Amino acid sequence: MTTPLSTADLLDGLSRRQRYKYVFFWGDTPRRDGQVDASCLSQWFHAPFTVDGVRYPTAEHWMMAGKARLFGDREAEQSIVAAPHPQKAKALGRQVSGFDTETWIQHRFDLVIEGNVHKFEQNDALSDYLLGTGERVLVEASPVDRIWGIGLAATDERAEHPAQWRGLNLLGFALMEVRSRLSQSC
Repeated sequence: MTTPLSTADLLDGLSRRQRYKYVFFWGDTPRRDGQVDASCLSQWFHAPFTVDGVRYPTAEHWMMAGKARLFGDREAEQSIVAAPHPQKAKALGRQVSGFDTETWIQHRFDLVIEGNVHKFEQNDALSDYLLGTGERVLVEASPVDRIWGIGLAATDERAEHPAQWRGLNLLGFALMEVRSRLSQSC
């Protein structure tokens, strides 16, 4: 089975009677017992990783710092990396100087893949969780995010039907690409 990397790929597979199982995630709160669960898939999940000597507390910090790098805003990049919470990193990312929507759309998916490769490669328990999802479709069931999520909650019956998603699920598809890369390097 080929891993779908877009809703169009997923719908194409469904039209060919491919059957998929889903892992829905949204939220970054880890389990109280310390066991890794789907919350580790969140961009906001605290899982520090280091790239070129720079420590990123979350994948959200990486993404927003990458946005600043893309547009040459070194000051914003430094502020984002130092942000105490991913929400602050996201807010700072929205203030990046020189931002261009078309350029961002062209680079955002690959940037998130790259950051998550680092996140999961450097955190064995998280990597084990991601690889353990097998060939299941990863779905960010955020009712408020129509770009990185599906624009629906996991409890919404439409969440099981990709043709009815209100969002692109870019994070879910990026994580499936990360999973594919990690499985090839094992």
